[in-house]
Amino acid sequence: MIHPEIIEVSEFGNDQMGYLHVGSYKNGLPFEIKRVFWTFDTPNHISRGRHAHHETEMVLFCISGIIKVKTICADGQEFLFTLQGKSNKGLYIPKMVWHEMWYDSPETIQLVVTSTYYEESDYIRSFQEFKSLSEGGKSS
Repeated sequence: MIHPEIIEVSEFGNDQMGYLHVGSYKNGLPFEIKRVFWTFDTPNHISRGRHAHHETEMVLFCISGIIKVKTICADGQEFLFTLQGKSNKGLYIPKMVWHEMWYDSPETIQLVVTSTYYEESDYIRSFQEFKSLSEGGKSS
């Protein structure tokens, strides 16, 4: 089983000119990007995510602020991660990993790249269904 992990993308620049972070397949990202989205203006008492995917893999980047991420893998292992803005580090979330995020402020911005196009049927939105699929050792 593949577990969530922090990955790094290339960083270029300096304090005088600024910085550029670059990620692509085989250059820090474990898949070809099919979709990109970002979240912002989220109140800090709200949790985002609260789902898993049958097939989609993702990398979460914190562009600004701080994001705390809790993951639960199909094998039952739990991991906690903290992502900080202005970093070339992202959190790789494999398929069949439940994830939930909390932002430290409404100014926090999260950028997500995924391995698949949006397909509602790929989402597992019930934790009970996720547990059932995990215990059965399958993901449709």
